[in-house]
Amino acid sequence: MKPVVLITGAAGGLGSALVDAFQQQGWRVAAGFHHAPLRGGGVEVLPVALDVTNSDNVTAAIQSVLERWERLDALVNNAGLTLNQLLAHTSEADWERVSSVTLKGAFLVSQAVLRTMMKQRDGHIVNISSFSARSGPAGQAAYSAAKAGLIGLTQSLAKEAGPRNVRVNAVLPGVLPTPMTADLPGEVMDAFARANALGRINDVDEVARFVVFLTGMKNISGQVFQLDSRVSRWC
Repeated sequence: MKPVVLITGAAGGLGSALVDAFQQQGWRVAAGFHHAPLRGGGVEVLPVALDVTNSDNVTAAIQSVLERWERLDALVNNAGLTLNQLLAHTSEADWERVSSVTLKGAFLVSQAVLRTMMKQRDGHIVNISSFSARSGPAGQAAYSAAKAGLIGLTQSLAKEAGPRNVRVNAVLPGVLPTPMTADLPGEVMDAFARANALGRINDVDEVARFVVFLTGMKNISGQVFQLDSRVSRWC
C-alpha cells in the first residue's frame, strides 16, 4: 500500500517541490493550502484547504485525508510566515501572525496527526525550521523565535512519540530561490551565497529530495539537519 504524506504550505515554492518529490517516489500526497490551491497535481494528490492556525479546520482537514486514504504515514510542517523588521517596529499583531502560522500551526497539525500515527505505531513528522533559528539575524526576531520554537518542539515531541515508533526531525533548508525570496535585492542574495562555503545557495529540488529520503528513515529522530553550506558553531 502506498504511503500517505500531508504537506502544509504546499502551494509555496518549497511546498510545490515537496509535492512533486513525494509523488515521484510513489507517495500519495495530501497538499494543504491556505490562500491558493496547488497547481497541477494528479490522481495521487489530494488538495486540502487548510488553515493551520484554526484547530477546527485542522481537525476537518486531517479527517478528509483519513476518509480518502485511511492512513497517514508522514507530516511535513512546511507552512510558515516570514517578517523582516526590527523588533522596535514589530507590532504585537505581526508577532502573533508569524508565530501562529509558523509555530502554533505546527503544534496544531502535529497534535492532530499524532492520534493516527501513534495508533499505527508508525509515522514521521518533519518540521521545516530555518538557519535563522540558530543565528538570529537582525531584523528577524519574530521569524527566528518561531523557527527556534520548532526545533524545541521537534526534540520534545521526538521523546514523547518515540515509544510509539513515531519519528520527529527538523530540517533547515537554507536560503532558497522561491517566491519568499523573490523580492530580495540581488546584492542580498549574493551575500547569502557568499556566506556559504560552496559559494552558492541551496536548490529547492535537492531539499525536497532530502525530506522524502528522511521520512523513509526508521531509526532517526530528534535531530536537526542543516542543508546548506554555512558553517557555524553548534551551541
